[in-house]
Amino acid sequence: CFVCGKRRATLTCWETGCDRSFHLPCAVEGECITQFLPPYRSFCCEHRPEQAVEAAPEKDTTCPICLDPVEDRKSFGTMVCPVCKQAWFHRGCIQGHAVHTDMLSFQCPVCRESNVFLPEMLTMGIQVPFSLPSRENSHEYAGLDERHRRCDARECLCPGGREHTEDEGCWQLLLCCSCAAEGTHRDCSSLGNSMASWECDSC
Repeated sequence: CFVCGKRRATLTCWETGCDRSFHLPCAVEGECITQFLPPYRSFCCEHRPEQAVEAAPEKDTTCPICLDPVEDRKSFGTMVCPVCKQAWFHRGCIQGHAVHTDMLSFQCPVCRESNVFLPEMLTMGIQVPFSLPSRENSHEYAGLDERHRRCDARECLCPGGREHTEDEGCWQLLLCCSCAAEGTHRDCSSLGNSMASWECDSC
C-alpha cells in the first residue's frame, strides 16, 4: 500500500501505467477515490477524477451539513454542487449524508437537484446505498444501534438489579472493550475506579 506501506493492498489505480495500490481503509488518508458502482474503478491521489465545475467559495462559506467553514477552493476534502455552485461541503459530511439516503432520494442539500448531482458524487467516490431497508423489513434492523445495558456478572451485587446503571462509581456499567456485547458493574467484577476498560471472559 503506497499510503501505509503494508502488504495485501487489493485496490490498484485504474490509470494505465500506474501501479500504485492501496487498502480501502487507507483511501481517505491517501486522498484516493474508489467508485462504488460498476466497473468499480479506483484511483490514486495523482490520477483521481476532479470536479470540472469552475467555482470558488465566497469568504467564510460554511458546509450546510456541519456548519463548519470549508476550504477556499475545491480539493479532495472540499466539494461543490455542480448545479447551484452554492453548496460547498466537506467530503466526510456529504458521505455521511449519503449513507442515510438512497439512489432515488440523494440530492444537493441546498438546491435539491439530483439528476446531475448524483452522478457527479458517484464519480467523485461518494458511496450512496442503492436502497434503504423497506418498511416491511425494518423490524429486522431494530435494536442494531442499541447499547448493551445489563450487568452480566455471574453474581450481580447491585441493589438496583442488573439493569441499574450510574454514570460513575461502583454501579457504573462497563462494556467489554472487545465485543461490547457483555457488561459488568465495577463492583460486580472488583474493578476499581482507575480501570478504564474491561474484557469479558469470552473475549
